[in-house]
Amino acid sequence: MDHTTKKTSFFSGLTGQILIAMVLGAVLGIIIHNSITPEDAQNFSSKIKILATVFIRLVQMIISPLVFTTLVVGIAKLGDIKAVGRIGGKAMAWFFTASFVSLLLGMLFVNVLKPGVGLNLSNVDLAAVSEVTAKTQNISFDNFIEHIVPKSIFEAMATNEILQIVIFSIFFGLAAASLGEYVKPVITAFDKISHIVLKMVNFVMKFAPIGVFGAIAGVFAVRDFQELAITYFKFFGSFLIGISSLWVVLGVVGYIFLKGRMTVLLKRIVSPLIIAFGTTSSEAVFPKLTEELERFGVKDRIVSFMLPLGYSFNLDGSMMYMTFASIFIAQAYGIDLSLGTQMTMLLVLMLTSKGIAGVPRASLVVVAATCGMFDIPVEGIALILPIDHFCDMFRSATNVLGNALATSVVGKWEGSDDADEVVSL
Repeated sequence: MDHTTKKTSFFSGLTGQILIAMVLGAVLGIIIHNSITPEDAQNFSSKIKILATVFIRLVQMIISPLVFTTLVVGIAKLGDIKAVGRIGGKAMAWFFTASFVSLLLGMLFVNVLKPGVGLNLSNVDLAAVSEVTAKTQNISFDNFIEHIVPKSIFEAMATNEILQIVIFSIFFGLAAASLGEYVKPVITAFDKISHIVLKMVNFVMKFAPIGVFGAIAGVFAVRDFQELAITYFKFFGSFLIGISSLWVVLGVVGYIFLKGRMTVLLKRIVSPLIIAFGTTSSEAVFPKLTEELERFGVKDRIVSFMLPLGYSFNLDGSMMYMTFASIFIAQAYGIDLSLGTQMTMLLVLMLTSKGIAGVPRASLVVVAATCGMFDIPVEGIALILPIDHFCDMFRSATNVLGNALATSVVGKWEGSDDADEVVSL
């Protein structure tokens, strides 16, 4: 692996190809937007986005078998309930701390920068809100608790319900570990299957530049970027300041725990970060991220345990956006929320947002539900719909960074970052 990396130029590698695809997609989208009618541009957008849909579906077909096989093998290798409980405890402590800090940063920047104050509400497209609000009735703490336990593992796999697959895999893995040598052939078979699936990842990732090209071209074909930039400059600019601050916090925390190896980690995850950014799907890089973290030196049993949990409980970018967007809508409607009310909102978001991975426009669905709980007009979601795709690019990349960091740090705590285990860059 080492020799190929050295001989390969940047632009012939996957990361370079994805960056080129993003630029070409944006250029094509802008040309289409400026040269044909809005109706034809919309038709073009829906057609070209099929490229992104196909790529994401290719990744989704891998996720269920990968999560199940790697998590079962990982738990069986951990060996006992005590080890699972220890690592799980560290993981949940990290996830909830990171979620709280992310939510707090969103609340801080929206209050300091006040992007919603004095906003013009006359051009709000209320029709677009129905798609989001239709899903809000399912967002509650009771439904979350009920939802985490699968009725059927086959149903959970068919719908890529990562959290439900995790619950079943934990029980299956613990049962396998308790039977010892008797089930060793089964665990060995699962281990081999997981390696086959990871090999499939290499094939699927060859389609990543095509998927990113389709996603970017489709958005720019129907959005006047200049108009969006002017209209939403304050909101998007404030959001970028907030999300950049979250990256700084994550980077500093990473350097505290990983020291110089944080730089190595960032180099490893550049490709997953760019794919998540281009496709607005952190789920799209789950298999690739698994592979890169193992190459970084985190033991496979830690990666296979941490990442599925992280994708359900540790969405840092989405967390930051949820408080930011909720309070932004309140500001736009002139609703003054006390500090106590905002802290209550933060805690509500902390609970109701868990397990929403895989829900289309999940962040917006949770924001809409939260607005309804606090008597903020839900139709305010229409204010942020036009710019949401661009915000989602940064949210998705941040979610990937947060999960890579959490997995690496817990891996270090578990003593899995020995220098001789790291595949050279």
